[in-house]
Amino acid sequence: METGIIILLVVLVLLLILLLRCISIVPQASAWVIECFGKYSSTWSAGLNFRIPFIYRIAKKVSLKEQVADFEPQPVITKDNVTMMVDSVVFFSVFDAKLFTYGVERPIAAIENLSATTLRNIIGSMTLDETLTSRDSINGQITSILDEATDKWGIKVSRVEVKNIQPPATIREAMEKQMRAEREKREKILTAEGEKQSAITLAEGEKEAAILKAEAVKEKMIREAQGEAEALLAVQKARAESIRLINEANPSKEYLTIKSLEAAENMANGQATKIIVPSDIANLAGTVSAIAESVRK
Repeated sequence: METGIIILLVVLVLLLILLLRCISIVPQASAWVIECFGKYSSTWSAGLNFRIPFIYRIAKKVSLKEQVADFEPQPVITKDNVTMMVDSVVFFSVFDAKLFTYGVERPIAAIENLSATTLRNIIGSMTLDETLTSRDSINGQITSILDEATDKWGIKVSRVEVKNIQPPATIREAMEKQMRAEREKREKILTAEGEKQSAITLAEGEKEAAILKAEAVKEKMIREAQGEAEALLAVQKARAESIRLINEANPSKEYLTIKSLEAAENMANGQATKIIVPSDIANLAGTVSAIAESVRK
């Protein structure tokens, strides 16, 4: 009786183990390739799946996440016969687990070899200078070629980056000397341009100063001339106005005699050493009166 219970327990345990083996849980962003008697049967996606033990087996577990393959530097010869080391990084993802499993043996190695041969073909058609300045173009060409070639392997190449380009040491030394010469040349050009601009600015400043000084002198002379002209015009107007007022006032002979005496006094204040005064000052007044009469007429 006890033996029968033990056998039953063993059978139950085996059945439980068998049941557990029938249940498989596929993680997210993964795909499992299932074979039946060595032949492809189906591809399980993420979630709970059931299979019959010993008949169906998991051939390959494939990650559907984007992956990065960093390859070792490869020797590449340019169009002008310069050998340099170039390494690349490939970003890819699996879109078909079945093709990825059965399409090619060692897919990563296949991508590496394809990337190396593509790099040699592309860079082999370029000179050294073109290679160093056309990295974006090289990346685009490699991406396009690899993406097309890996479709039959169930692989999608999203991006390829040429990580480093290392020319030979002699070429690097020559390039450094050339860069140093270019920097010195630019420095001399900038210095000469600065000195030239400084001289031009100084000359323009002196020119503007001379022009402003000449303009100031000219303005001063014009204003002085205008002042003198206005002064003379004011004097003449005052004299004319005084004569007009005298004529309108019809001065008497006595007034004219007094003005004659004042004129004689003014004459005496001058530098003359001798002054001849008419004996008959009344005749002088009469002369002045006659002149006034002629002016009024």
